[in-house]
Amino acid sequence: MDIKDTYHTLAKATEEILFKEKSSKFYGYAFPIESEEEVRPIIDQLRKRHPNAVHYCYAYQIGTEKISYRANDDGEPSNTAGVPIYGQIQSFGLTNVILVVVRIFGGIKLGVGGLISAYKITAQLVLEEAEIIEKTIDIHFLILFDYKNMNKVMRVIKEKKLAIVTQTIKLENDSGVALGKIEIKTRKKNAEIIFDIFDNLFEIEIKRL
Repeated sequence: MDIKDTYHTLAKATEEILFKEKSSKFYGYAFPIESEEEVRPIIDQLRKRHPNAVHYCYAYQIGTEKISYRANDDGEPSNTAGVPIYGQIQSFGLTNVILVVVRIFGGIKLGVGGLISAYKITAQLVLEEAEIIEKTIDIHFLILFDYKNMNKVMRVIKEKKLAIVTQTIKLENDSGVALGKIEIKTRKKNAEIIFDIFDNLFEIEIKRL
């Protein structure tokens, strides 16, 4: 079975996009994010940038295995802003991204249909200008071993071209034995093979993180 282990996201934050509709101005932005904790600072930053705006509507999606998402209308009629913005994230097949559309009201009401269209178009224009990249879904493992087995571990890491995330060697005072810990990462489709290789090595322990 072919395991899907890639996803699409943004290489970097986009440039500001401006869309005008009946005197209202819609400013669009997109940012790559890894966690929900990044959302509030981004919104706060855009509030400072546009202090006269009425609505700061957004949608985000985070995750590759377990997806979390949110669509926020920020005072616009229900489902007229956040949902059309989120629809564009889905249309472009992205994750780990937040899309924000800031509206400065121009004095003319757009109606439900007009709002949905304006937020959708702004979100689409932002993503059309964005630099979209493909990333791999990586699985992290922790390798535990006595220092005497260091070469054995490093040989596999080198042969399989595995990325080392962190590496520590610690002396255990009681026994005087130096213990090694190496966190590695590998593409999801290779994870089972890599686990089995280390699991079958004598005096080596491997744990999935």
